[in-house]
This record gives sequence, structure tokens and C-alpha cells, in this order.
Amino acid sequence: MSVTLTERRQQAAFLPLFVLAFFGGSLALYSAVTVSIPLRLSTLDHADKTQLLSLTVAIGGVVVMLVTAPLGRLSDASASRFGVRRPFILGGAIAGTCGMLVLAFATNVPLVIVGWAFTQAGFAVGTMALNALLADQIQARIRARVSAMLGLANAIAPFVGGSLIGALPVSPLWWFGLPTAIALVTSVGLVMVLKDIVHTERVRVDWRSLLRSYWINPVRHRDFAWAWVCRLLVTMSLVTVVIYLLYFLTDRLGVAANDAATMSGTVLGAYFVGSVVTTFVFGWISDRTGRRKAIVWSSVLLTAAGLLISLFAHDIGLFAAGIAVAGMGQGAFISVDMAMMTEVLPATAEAGAGLAVVALSYQLPQLLVPVLATPLLAIGHAGPNYFALFLGAVVAAVLGAVAVLPIKSVR
Repeated sequence: MSVTLTERRQQAAFLPLFVLAFFGGSLALYSAVTVSIPLRLSTLDHADKTQLLSLTVAIGGVVVMLVTAPLGRLSDASASRFGVRRPFILGGAIAGTCGMLVLAFATNVPLVIVGWAFTQAGFAVGTMALNALLADQIQARIRARVSAMLGLANAIAPFVGGSLIGALPVSPLWWFGLPTAIALVTSVGLVMVLKDIVHTERVRVDWRSLLRSYWINPVRHRDFAWAWVCRLLVTMSLVTVVIYLLYFLTDRLGVAANDAATMSGTVLGAYFVGSVVTTFVFGWISDRTGRRKAIVWSSVLLTAAGLLISLFAHDIGLFAAGIAVAGMGQGAFISVDMAMMTEVLPATAEAGAGLAVVALSYQLPQLLVPVLATPLLAIGHAGPNYFALFLGAVVAAVLGAVAVLPIKSVR
């Protein structure tokens, strides 16, 4: 394939707009799944809210899995004069916006599910393209630090989202509309300055190649497989907390429903503060030393310790402290995890498809967590069993730490 590369040296505005676009997409998704959708479902059907939340998130997870990898392959093969990533960043943001508008005007549970499915599909496409930019445009010597910036943007998004929803008028149009507007504006800003890769020849893409987008041989590429499993398990542990956080606060810790959004923002703020402490420090250490594994497994164990503290908390102060400790672990983890994943990718020439498989490791939990949470929450007869649910999150984190140990090609 003959390829022409646009000038690889990006404008000064590229990096901040790259991080802002990543933040915008995360803000829209996290504000919806952690606060807005739980609040909406609680209003529409309070008695079955946990089951409906699990169903909504699970269906969204299926949609994400169906679209991410094939569109990653199409992005790699694109011969658009606008580049291989720009159309997918902008198109994903527009599609996600349409889904969020459906959520804003939904008057029943089926419409909430449909709206979330469209939202997930759109922003999944954008996220795929943004992750590919890390391999396309960021040099390896600074990749961990840029990964840390993206991780920080991802960490602050739930805090900003929860605080924003708590401060806005009590209206779904505000809850879903404002975060989406921010996501759309930041995506447009990045697309305007990005000097994208442009292919001079169209690559034929058939159904077989699209199906292969879901597969990287774990036997031939064992290091990639172990890194993928590590991220899957760690993401499952955090997704469990994020999805059911608002209901945990109201049902277990007794936070009033009117204060739940604001308190959710406060707890996620503690998580953000904890992650800030470690994100840039360990990103810098990793780039300076070239070491990834030790930071990954130790940070994941710290995450598990924080979740364990939260598990036994009976007041909001101790719960927030545990989440802050988990944030410290996640800050160190995200500062090097994406850098490590790009280094164990089998085919860096097809970053979109390869990173689309990587993306499945943090998208699949959106399906697995709700499916596994349903029986865990049903244990006992005293209402939703959040203790069993959070214990499962701790176990997933510990197993994630173990999974990184067999990796050999990365120090």
C-alpha cells in the first residue's frame, strides 16, 4: 500500500485539543452513566432501577463491541482526503450527540435504552480514533506522559460530570445536553487542527478482514494477551463502582436522592484528587526508566486496597477516602497502561484495528459487569447486596495485578 503522510509535526494546539477532545467524550459518557441515566431510571421505575440500569448498560456494551473493531479497521484503510482519523472523530461525536438527544427527551425505559445504545456507538467510534492517535502521532519517548494526560482527563470527567449535573436545573435536557455540547465542541476543535495521515491508495476491506478486527492471536502474541486481560479485569473493578455509585450512596450510605448527584461528584472528586497525585509522577518515572510492569501491578494492588476500604465503609467520609486511595492506584495505572499496550501491539502499522481490540478490554466490562452484577446484587433478602458487588470488584482488581506478571517484552 502506498501511503502519503501529512506533516507529522503537529501544531502547538494539537496536544491540548487532543486531551480536551478525550475529556469531552469521557465527560458525556461518564455524566450519563454515573448520574443522569440512574436518576432518570429511578424516576421512571424506582422499584426495578438496578435491574434496568444493568440492562441499559449491558445493551450499550454490546453495541460498543459490535462497532469498535470493524470501524477501527475501516479507519486504518480509509483513503479519505480528510485523513484516516478525522472523519471518525467528527462522525462519532455527531452520532453520540444524536443518542444523547434521544436520552434527553426519553419518556420511558425503552427509549432510554435506545438512546444509550446510539450514544455508546457514536462515542465508541470517536474514542477508537482518539486512541489510535496515540500511536499515530505521539512519539514513544513521551507516550507515557501523554497517556497520563489522557488518563487524567478521563479521571476528572466523572467528577466534573457529577458536579455539573448536581448544579444544573433538574431537567434531563440539561443533564444530557450540556455535557454533549462540550464533547461536540472539543471534537470539532481537534479535527480543525489535526494534521492527519492520508492514504493515497484505497485498501480493499471485506467481511473477513472486518471479522479479523476482533481477533489478535493470544498464543502468538502472549504479551499482548496478558496486557489485555489485565486491563479487562482492572476496568471491570472500576466500572462496577462507577455504574452503581449513585445507588450505593442512596441505598447503602443513606444519601438523600436530591443530594445524590452532588455527593457523587464529591466522591468522584476524591478519586480525581487521588489520581492527580500519582498520574504525572509515575508517567514521568516510566518514561525516564522505561519500566511499565512494576508500576502497573503495584498500582492495581493499591486500587484493590482502596476499594476494600470503601467496601467496609459505613459513612461517606471513609467511603470517599477509600475511593481516593483507589484513585491513587488508578492514576499510576493509567499513566503507563496505554503506553504499555501500544508497545505490545502486534501490528503498529494498523493502529486503529489493533487499538480497537485494546478498546474491547475496557468496553467489554460494560457488558460483563451488569451481567455479573445482577446475581451478586440478588444475594440475600435484604435488598441489593452492594457488599457482594464491591467484593467482586476487589477480586477483579487483584486478578488484574496478577495478569501483568507474565509479560516479558516490556520491563
